Amino acid sequence: MGRLSRSRVLVTGADGFIGSHLVERLLSETASVRALCVYNSNGSYGWLDELESSRVDDIDVRLGDVRDSRFVQDTVRGVDIVFHLAALIAIPYSYISPSSYVDTNVMGTLNVLEAVREAGEVRMVNTSTSEVYGTPETVPISEKHPLRGQSPYAATKIAADQLCESFARSFGTPVVTLRPFNTFGPRQSARAVLPTILGQLLAGAKQVSLGNLSPRRDLTYVADTVEGFVRMAEAEIAPGSLVQLGTGNAVSVRDLFDLCCEATGADAEVVVDESRIRPQAGEVHVLLSDPGRARETLGWEPRFDLAKGIAETARWLEARVVRHRALRYQR
Repeated sequence: MGRLSRSRVLVTGADGFIGSHLVERLLSETASVRALCVYNSNGSYGWLDELESSRVDDIDVRLGDVRDSRFVQDTVRGVDIVFHLAALIAIPYSYISPSSYVDTNVMGTLNVLEAVREAGEVRMVNTSTSEVYGTPETVPISEKHPLRGQSPYAATKIAADQLCESFARSFGTPVVTLRPFNTFGPRQSARAVLPTILGQLLAGAKQVSLGNLSPRRDLTYVADTVEGFVRMAEAEIAPGSLVQLGTGNAVSVRDLFDLCCEATGADAEVVVDESRIRPQAGEVHVLLSDPGRARETLGWEPRFDLAKGIAETARWLEARVVRHRALRYQR
């Protein structure tokens, strides 16, 4: 077992895509897991509802909101490590409601930092995003690349990252930042490009509606991203350190469509949907990681290649479609 065994761990955003996978991994590491899930009127734990009931019973679930400083302070109290993943992440909506992104991504991160600072001896892993680079000046992108807020979402994540660095420098707060490039896999939002493609193909569509086909992304399967989080928490690195996660390979949306067709055996064509295209000034045309620091500092390398990850995601989506049809039939 690693250093996380029997550690008291908090995951904010535990009800989300990556957060729920991280919770599962931490349980397998025999960590004592506390999960912060966003409060909702029906008491749902988000993607944690997909776990077996016996596993959910092993989690200390707290329904609340990272924007509530007192709630965050109470939730952080008594843990050893905080994985901070709670955030608003939908880039298109950030153009419509930027203030909500500031409230959650900036002020929410500040609340977690203040709680960690006050608690003392609590290690924090902050979650960044490759979107903070904007359209890069050079590729592959290293951690030293300049930051560019090319969308309101990216700007709030830059602010959150800078807050973490400032707390490390100013107060010695033991916070480090992990910066994943694009993560994909089971439970990802249906609005993301891979679930969009696979969902339409699995539904039998002969024409798949997509936005811009030319942007290229460095895609990491969710199990590999979670491995990066675990290694980041275990690593003996200085407060304020930054490590990005990426495979060092980038593919276009058009290439992803072709790979998804291969994974599903579908015969379909692409139709460009103008409503799915970002404002031109906000489009990031390529994100390609230099994985050197992750390899050297964390000993991290991806285990899933893109084709294998897409196949795993397709199987999960197909199983959900079959289950949904069965439930409808039972009614």
